[in-house]
Amino acid sequence: MNVVTQPRLHDDLVLGLLLAGETLGAEVLARVRAAGHPHVRYAHGFLFQVLVPGPRAVGDVADALGISSQAVSKAVAELETLGYVERRADPADARRRLLALTAMGEDAVRAGRAARAALGVELAAAIGPERAAAAAAAIADALEARGAMDAIGARRLLQAGRL
Repeated sequence: MNVVTQPRLHDDLVLGLLLAGETLGAEVLARVRAAGHPHVRYAHGFLFQVLVPGPRAVGDVADALGISSQAVSKAVAELETLGYVERRADPADARRRLLALTAMGEDAVRAGRAARAALGVELAAAIGPERAAAAAAAIADALEARGAMDAIGARRLLQAGRL
């Protein structure tokens, strides 16, 4: 009979990265919520990041995230109600609507960045700045080796295709 055993975490890079991502993502979200954004969900961050450079049409957001326009519209309806996203007339075509972060949406993005920066400092203090820098470089190299850097640069990463 084959017995399935739990791999030792130190021996399983992918499992370690998955668990680190889950753990740190949850901690960032908790800090964003504590910073005044109690209704923000992890998935909202994907839409926020697509809007950081500026207003975009629903179809452009859908293409960037690799999801349907209907999924984007559903998420935007929720985020509009919460005050994070607004629809604006396109200055070039008043019939067209653009999605944009509100001041509250921009504040949520800043809170997320601050939370990540603080966690980075805390991790560097816990494991040492050299090991933290080496880990960050190794993770970036791993992402590069998997061909993920273009998607990351284009803000096209979406957890399991959900928003």
